[in-house]
Amino acid sequence: MSRKSAIVLGGSSDIGRATARAFAKAGYDVALAGRDVAALEPDAADLRARYNVEVGLHKFDVLNTASFDGFVAGLPALPDVVISIVGLLGVQQNAESDLAHAATIMRSNYEGPSLILGLFAEKCLARGSGTLVGVSSVAGDRGRASNYVYGSAKAGFSAFLSGLRARASHGGVHVVTVKPGFVRTKMTEGMKLIGPLTVEAPVVGDAILAAVGNKTDVVYVSGKWRLVMLIIKTLPEAVFKKLKF
Repeated sequence: MSRKSAIVLGGSSDIGRATARAFAKAGYDVALAGRDVAALEPDAADLRARYNVEVGLHKFDVLNTASFDGFVAGLPALPDVVISIVGLLGVQQNAESDLAHAATIMRSNYEGPSLILGLFAEKCLARGSGTLVGVSSVAGDRGRASNYVYGSAKAGFSAFLSGLRARASHGGVHVVTVKPGFVRTKMTEGMKLIGPLTVEAPVVGDAILAAVGNKTDVVYVSGKWRLVMLIIKTLPEAVFKKLKF
């Protein structure tokens, strides 16, 4: 029996690397996709040597939506699991006046990930099986003054995944929404993270693997975030807009 396969879009990120490692350790053949294929080579070699699985490398740019059809068609086979980890935190202060920067944040976190997973969904539905995973964010649960450009894009992505999940569930395809919260990565380097609400990248990778196996719909990687965001979402707008965060 052939092994199951997974492709990680955004494979060069810390969470992407950790996720690829979790799936390879579980016996999946893995494909890593990113803008810089050469940067993925050491990770691919490590996974092959460590877990004795096949590892493919593919060039993928989430902002180049015109390339998506060719990207999917060029894969040697349709993966069993497609995981989108691509995203860009950006700088909120810059996005408030720089429309190009704001557009890049929005496209990186909503437009590109939604379109590529939507395309994979059509292929998986035609086959009648598959799992699609989108890494969103707790920032999308309610817009905050400190990161509303990023948060709004993640909110859109979460809504897209929710609708896609409802539709795809009738065709044998499962869609998972992952909300990591604070993760110690290169992207959050220099940020003031809250210790009890912060996890390491491997924890996210393991949570994604578990969610795929358990067919979980929405995953808050740290369960504490589910309670925190429930409280935040229920605050009256008059109170919420006065908060400094």
